Amino acid sequence: MSADQAVSSIPLLRHKAHGATFAWRGGNAVSAARFVAEAGALAARLPEQKYVLNLCADRYRFAVGFSAAMLRGQISLLPPNHTPDLIRRLSLHYPGLYCLSDGAQGPVMLPTVAYPDLSGAIAPTAMPEIPAAQVAAIVFTSGSTGDPMPNEKTWGALARNVTAEAGRLGILERNDLTLLGTVPPQHMYGFESTVLIALQSGVMMHADKPFYPADIVARLNAISGARALVTTPVHLRTLLASGLALPAVEQIVCATAPLSRDLAAQAEQCFGAQLHEIYGFTEAGQVASRRTALTDEWRTFDGLSLRRQGEVTYVSGGHVAGELPLNDIIELHSDTTFLLHGRTADLINIAGKRTSLASLNHHLNAIAGVRDGAFFMPDEKDGETARLVAFVVAPALSNGEITNALRQRIDPIFLPRPIVRVDALPRNATGKLPRASLELLLRQSRGAEVKDIK
Repeated sequence: MSADQAVSSIPLLRHKAHGATFAWRGGNAVSAARFVAEAGALAARLPEQKYVLNLCADRYRFAVGFSAAMLRGQISLLPPNHTPDLIRRLSLHYPGLYCLSDGAQGPVMLPTVAYPDLSGAIAPTAMPEIPAAQVAAIVFTSGSTGDPMPNEKTWGALARNVTAEAGRLGILERNDLTLLGTVPPQHMYGFESTVLIALQSGVMMHADKPFYPADIVARLNAISGARALVTTPVHLRTLLASGLALPAVEQIVCATAPLSRDLAAQAEQCFGAQLHEIYGFTEAGQVASRRTALTDEWRTFDGLSLRRQGEVTYVSGGHVAGELPLNDIIELHSDTTFLLHGRTADLINIAGKRTSLASLNHHLNAIAGVRDGAFFMPDEKDGETARLVAFVVAPALSNGEITNALRQRIDPIFLPRPIVRVDALPRNATGKLPRASLELLLRQSRGAEVKDIK
């Protein structure tokens, strides 16, 4: 019997009295009863279709839209980006796909439902129950190594996932704690750690998604009571470099890109809080966490276990459906603890020597004066040997200084040829660098070289 079969249904909200605050929006408290009322009212207005692309930028409205879709038996699609090409492909694969938006308009190729005024919604007498086996979302891989791939997620699996996360973080039933996220709700990490966790663990959601350091600090300062920051290494690095006075928080949650121990320790000192880094992947959801400032070792969430077969490590149990392979280079310490050495797809083999892009990126970003950087291995074309490229944001350093610093850290065979200076890396909203974006950046840099020669 599967976990979804063992529990027939799961409430839309857990651990919430009807009058308890579910979210903060525009400085106002929104009760659990008000949220449920608005979800029900929106569900009645949605079109008779199976799939919805929820592009509501307001985190609270996104949560209402996601919940309304479930109440109507609809499936929310969560692609890694919203480029016209990907939206077009989604519309072909998912007939009847429409968009729910609280902005001016949605993608031109999709019929769009504008988020309505729900102020007259009347709360139901009972908390809605959602079948645990109901497919609530289809989430897609990030596209970092190729085309995004779809993965169905049942409501039961999603609920168990974030309940395990809340338990590990010690915030289960913490109805006095407000989560402020710098990540969008449409991406898997933001979806899990700012939306689903509020639905299923009792914490309060903040509707905003601040991006700039001053905005993040202002939103944190405006929260009365306990507060936690859900963010990424990119946002953390920018915050710590801003020179702003950072308010104390109770906890920091971080994910989506490699996080150095030094950055984690600096964040803990500046915010006066423990930082917990989350490890996971789209197919399985969240798998493990670590206190990065203190240890390199990851520990799986309760109920999950690992096993190794040949060169592959598998995870099973808990919210994971079946047994799934980890697409990473894992050093297994036990069935619940491990070290992470980078993605399998990131392995680089030059003249018989091997390393990973994650390792190279770690050493590049550890150089004083490097604000951001990433190695990239292009595909081989027409028999030409592909050479490692490094994209670097380091205004105060020369290419020679970067190369000399790398010589102290990595085997010379992995030195980048060339180093490409950029003003910023094309990171997406969660700090990831899709391969297609780096390929475009490389083509643009080569085009600029040709113009300079002419």
